[in-house]
Amino acid sequence: MVVERAGAHLLPKPWGALDLRPWSDARHDDGAIGEIRYDRPNVAAESSLLLKLLFTNQPLSIQVHPDDAVAHEMGLPRGKTEAWYILGAAPGAQVALGLDRRLTPQQLREAVDDVSISDRVRWRTVAPDDIVVVPAGTIHAIGAGLVIAEIQQRSDTTFRLFDYGRERELHADQAIAAADAGPFGPEVDIEAGLGVLAKATADARALLVANAHFVFERFDLAANSVWRLNAERETWLLVVSGSARVGPFDLAAGDAIFAQADRTEIHPGPTGVVGLVAYAGASPLPHLLQRSVQPSLPDTGRRQEETTK
Repeated sequence: MVVERAGAHLLPKPWGALDLRPWSDARHDDGAIGEIRYDRPNVAAESSLLLKLLFTNQPLSIQVHPDDAVAHEMGLPRGKTEAWYILGAAPGAQVALGLDRRLTPQQLREAVDDVSISDRVRWRTVAPDDIVVVPAGTIHAIGAGLVIAEIQQRSDTTFRLFDYGRERELHADQAIAAADAGPFGPEVDIEAGLGVLAKATADARALLVANAHFVFERFDLAANSVWRLNAERETWLLVVSGSARVGPFDLAAGDAIFAQADRTEIHPGPTGVVGLVAYAGASPLPHLLQRSVQPSLPDTGRRQEETTK
């Protein structure tokens, strides 16, 4: 049973940003920061999920992650399926998902060798509050001008196919073995929001993603309300805007907690709180968030709980 403030670790990246506000006021001696990675404090055992914030002033590499089966064949503990919530986007900012046509393994290798892979990926424009799901095996990239909250299987395995001349190592053999080298789904149109990308709503609780590895939700809790978080499974909560007291912790934008097999109260701040919550497992938890209200008869001495679905 645990509820604890997550540690925020800043990681420099060649494609990162210098100004991370409002997510962090921290500066880093190594220059541009690409990631804020959230971890449990002083715990050796790894969680199954990894929560990050990404900041892009340049495009990331064109890359792919293995699924669980391919990862196991390579001697790795797990694959890497991920989902992105777009927090900020410059006008015209884009992400890439899949290729414009299906390539054979030999064609994919040739596209890596002659760098034509950069012309094969399909770029799509995104905006704040969009949600993008990136199943393992999908060739993908993130463009410049974005701030993204990412939830993923806990894995650092990335196979790069193209890196914009940064002279970092490419991984053609591993990428070819891991990639589904084709368009992203037969009926997916990101602009129409079919299957991959949706627009988050301002509901108290909105389901964003549910797959075999994690559930991802957004919540919007009003000021002067009290809620209970029922963290049956490994659970990560990130404040996006506003503020809240979660258990003993005062949280603002960019702060996160980890909870597991425990319950705690959420008291939104004077302007309310908007956040993201992700938890392990394939099915949503109906009672993850419950609103606590005072009973209509003051002499009952009990609180009633309303579940927001």
